[in-house]
Amino acid sequence: MQIGIFTGVTDESIGPADLARAVEDRGFESLFVAEHTHIPVTVGTPYPAGGDIPRDYYRNFDPFISLAFAAAATQRLRIGTAVALLVQRDPIITAKEVASLDAASGGRFELGVGAGWLREEMRNHGTDPRSRLALQRERLLAMTAIWTRQEAEFHGEHVDFDPLYSWPKPAQRPHPPVWLGGWGPSTHERILDHADGWLAPVGIPFAELERGVHELRALADRRGRPPVPVIATLFDPAPRDLARLAELGIHRTLLGIVPVLPPDAAQRELDRFADVVHELGG
Repeated sequence: MQIGIFTGVTDESIGPADLARAVEDRGFESLFVAEHTHIPVTVGTPYPAGGDIPRDYYRNFDPFISLAFAAAATQRLRIGTAVALLVQRDPIITAKEVASLDAASGGRFELGVGAGWLREEMRNHGTDPRSRLALQRERLLAMTAIWTRQEAEFHGEHVDFDPLYSWPKPAQRPHPPVWLGGWGPSTHERILDHADGWLAPVGIPFAELERGVHELRALADRRGRPPVPVIATLFDPAPRDLARLAELGIHRTLLGIVPVLPPDAAQRELDRFADVVHELGG
């Protein structure tokens, strides 16, 4: 099981280059960062964790900018989004950003995507929350066409463009791994349809994660597909927690730093995480 770090990067946190170096220096395999373009002042959508929406959400750096700094500051660290809100992004521009970052980093980028939960944020981008799952699917399929074809075109209900050229192509073939976030009736079907793996929701109870992993494996087996890899996120980790996830066959566990911390506190938290991993024998 690979072990990485998940956090936000804001104007009040450790900077992305220093964060990435600290993560790599402590032996972690990857760094995944979050995205919110903004938070509307007036919000009617309940925050999933309860209470007020954290200030980190509206102070986030753009994840692709953060990860560009992270890639430039490191040699081996894999970098990714957890999650990019693709339903709020232009697919042609995002395909270019993903390919550019993957090419420039030597093939170290992974794209985690989610349909999002904050309806007011989506609407500010012109997205109808009711059609966000269909929109996300088409945008991913359109981006895949751009990454994998010399002349790419796509004609769907939500995304429509005639043949185009777009370079660079990603360093990874056929494209960087796509991790689909979510936990709902259609999540597993959507993963098998247009993603490479499952990015399990932050805070999902272990029993629910275990059930989801087994259901996803069974569905893949019925479709004649190999087992689908899974990323889990863990807060306040203990060695026994990591051991349970390893036994479950989780591909990667992300240790979460949320809310974001100032530089010195973030370094201390990474030290603590490294001690936990060392105690496990990782």
